[in-house]
Amino acid sequence: MPTRDEAHALLCEYTRNANLRKHAYAVEAAMRLYAEKLGGDPDEWGIVGLLHDLDYERFPQAPDHPTQAAGILRERGYPEHWTHAILSHADYMNVPRETPMEKALSAIDELTGFIVAVALVRPTKSIMDVEVRSVRKKMKDKAFAAAVSRADIAHGAEELGVPLDEHIGTVIQAMQGIAAELGLAGS
Repeated sequence: MPTRDEAHALLCEYTRNANLRKHAYAVEAAMRLYAEKLGGDPDEWGIVGLLHDLDYERFPQAPDHPTQAAGILRERGYPEHWTHAILSHADYMNVPRETPMEKALSAIDELTGFIVAVALVRPTKSIMDVEVRSVRKKMKDKAFAAAVSRADIAHGAEELGVPLDEHIGTVIQAMQGIAAELGLAGS
């Protein structure tokens, strides 16, 4: 199994944009926490989260993303079930999500970006001040982070089999654990 350091080097090779890297770190952290909750391997799930958008900076259009990432990972000998999970996180790929890891990746992806947006409008710009209720309140505001599909967030939690508030809380908790790395430790 490739190490986290090797996966991080691969991420950095393909992703120069600091915000895209931070997104990868947020998804990685949430995947690690969900692995602990669902009986998975935190290292394995974390690496899948870290690499899920590996190709996005160079190939942002469907179906190149995440198809290019799958090709890169296969070429480098990464496990096929990791590639399958990454392909499954994009609904338009029509790759069924069957494992808890696949369902977690899909459920976490959109939510991390939304939580970042919520943190950035706080006076402190800190993830430490973000609560489930503030995320839920912002979800009702259609103009806030309008590009983020609330239906996808809700469907992800449902598919994962976790109540939405609990899911949001888990992802916030994971992201709070790496607040400084995300640039969201506050002023």
